[in-house]
Amino acid sequence: MKSFSTRRSIRRYSDRQISESLLNSIIETAMRAPTCGNMQLYSVIVTRSEEGKKALAPAHFNQPMVTNAPVVLTICADFNRFTRWCELSDADPGYDNFLSFMNAMADATIFAQQLVAVAETEGLGSCYLGTVTYNADKISEILDLPELCVPVACITLGWPAEEGVETERLPLRAVVHNEKYRHDNDEEIIELFKSKDEFEPNRKFIEENGKKTLAQVFTDVRYPRSMNEEFSMKFLDLMRKKRFIKN
Repeated sequence: MKSFSTRRSIRRYSDRQISESLLNSIIETAMRAPTCGNMQLYSVIVTRSEEGKKALAPAHFNQPMVTNAPVVLTICADFNRFTRWCELSDADPGYDNFLSFMNAMADATIFAQQLVAVAETEGLGSCYLGTVTYNADKISEILDLPELCVPVACITLGWPAEEGVETERLPLRAVVHNEKYRHDNDEEIIELFKSKDEFEPNRKFIEENGKKTLAQVFTDVRYPRSMNEEFSMKFLDLMRKKRFIKN
């Protein structure tokens, strides 16, 4: 069985296809993941066709694995299905609000990670596409998503054609707080990020981008304020269109 302590994202895949029976088995197993009130507030759009992957590619900044992977999975926070069931069952649903979106998003992301874990135990490789929330409006249009249904995760899936790239992780102490939140001082914060700062590929990022620190690569290049604010507004506009936020 695959060891998750050595887990790596896979961005290059072989030409071998994933059978429908295997994919359905993986999804069905992932559906045993915990969910808010057992409502299962998620849907997964399976994209296999070259036409479908090419349509999605620009929304994911044309990352090669979108068209290289045999399967692209778009996981949606979906309250549409449950709301329609309520309406058809003489019940008055009150799920067109932000809290309901948060519940659906939690369901969707838990399901997505369960799916990745199950797939990787079968020998498949996967990679999350962080671009899904940047262009959620375009993805929603391409996939014809209804009201109360918003894409929140996208995963490429296939048989690995590479080992993947090793990435560093923060030490355990950085994320574990006993009983109450631990308020680290400045020196302790710097020490927690030392492994990232000294990781050789990160040192190359600093040099290639002409920055003084790794933090500057994040704030000035990878996730700058202007980009965060632009995509935040786009996502909020989509939330309004999908009726999760009222004007």
